[in-house]
Amino acid sequence: MDKIIYYTDELNDEFSDAKITPRVIDGSYVYVYKSLWKKFTHFFWLRIVAHPIAFCYLKFKYHHKFINKKVIKPYKKDAYFLYGNHTHNLCDAFIPPKISGWTDAHVIVNPENVSIKGMGNVALSLGAIPLPADRDAMKNFIACIETRVKERKVIAIYPEAHIWPYYTKIRPFKDMSFRYPIEYNKPVFSFTNVYLKRKHGKTPTIHTYIDGPFFPDLSISKPEARKKLRDMVYNQMVERSKENTVEVIKYMKKEESND
Repeated sequence: MDKIIYYTDELNDEFSDAKITPRVIDGSYVYVYKSLWKKFTHFFWLRIVAHPIAFCYLKFKYHHKFINKKVIKPYKKDAYFLYGNHTHNLCDAFIPPKISGWTDAHVIVNPENVSIKGMGNVALSLGAIPLPADRDAMKNFIACIETRVKERKVIAIYPEAHIWPYYTKIRPFKDMSFRYPIEYNKPVFSFTNVYLKRKHGKTPTIHTYIDGPFFPDLSISKPEARKKLRDMVYNQMVERSKENTVEVIKYMKKEESND
């Protein structure tokens, strides 16, 4: 560990190195394309380009390994939701599609992810679903989620919302994003990325623990069901985070420092 980051707000602080001016995702933004050309570009960018790059990057740089991936198998022919900790800019884009395999994984992202010049359409082709900025865009966003669920696709969400590189704990997150599996009565899985010390070299190994399924409780009110589902996922991720064995970056709350 050779770097310290000071934070003030676990819910809202952002430590991504990328400084991008986000585009406005308004009612004119098209979430779902149906043309043959768009289907081809989706296949090309995801299967021909992204998947091989993701495999090589995860395998050779981080010696990446999935733990307990078998829990997904009984549900691979249906839609389900993935919730993970947000601790790496590239790996967090690569890991959900590796979990879902030949089923498309659509990742809900901040608008910055589709705002890089020349790469916005590529991100969309890869399955990014940017958060909306107004009411009209929200209607299209919800329609997109519904479409992907009907298509039996996978929806991946990072409920912490902001990237904290190599963070080894689980930050508190809100329960609003858990309304989707409740709305469509679909199972939820958590995936927790942990960092392990290697015998040689400074680059850590990454293991991804997959847990679940967690099911919505439809016998209680929706706010209660959101909180219950969120707590099950959060508690499981906290338990898995105990497997971290190396702290690449140390995070300290400002009032806890001597500044």
